Amino acid sequence: MSSSATPASAGFRPPQQARSRAVLEKLLVAAEEILAEQGFEDFTITAVAERSKTSVGAVYRRFDSKEKLVAALKDRILTRIESEVGNAIRMAPQHDLASAVSAFVHILASSFSTNGQVVPNLLAPSDGASSERGLQAIATLHRLFLDAVAPRLGEIHRPDPMTAMILASRTLIGACIHRSAVIRALPDGISWQSWADQLTDMTVQYLTSPSAST
Repeated sequence: MSSSATPASAGFRPPQQARSRAVLEKLLVAAEEILAEQGFEDFTITAVAERSKTSVGAVYRRFDSKEKLVAALKDRILTRIESEVGNAIRMAPQHDLASAVSAFVHILASSFSTNGQVVPNLLAPSDGASSERGLQAIATLHRLFLDAVAPRLGEIHRPDPMTAMILASRTLIGACIHRSAVIRALPDGISWQSWADQLTDMTVQYLTSPSAST
């Protein structure tokens, strides 16, 4: 987990031995699978124990409550998304503004697609620490976009390039979150790859088109 993982005093007891770490990994993998398949409403400690082939007691030896388990799971998934997006942007060739935007949009779409409907729930406001972790993830993604696009600021033709870049970042992240939340209820028949292609085109068109207003 990242540095934001909940400490023992917050209801999580980190394992000290290799065997205990292996059990914790099984619990978190099982919890993530259940959350992705069934959502928060059907997410229970009993279901996690059954899926991980451990006991309910084993879960409670690590977490004081379901809420603490969800908080640890949230940190695990969001940390993975932050890492995937950051690594992909650093590795992708970025010859111009379009390629920089494309790298960000496609890896973000891929990460959100992999995690299905879990992401909107993870980023939604909840209790204090858990809500703060979601906001931290959004801020990290926003910063990664700005870092990727800032070297191409001269290619942005809007009257205020920096403001346009910030607006584009927030719109892209919000669009990915929204699609993850509604795609099952409101399918659009478009693959995530095609959706990312079109979202990239729209964003680049906006950034490289002079504003029609004064």
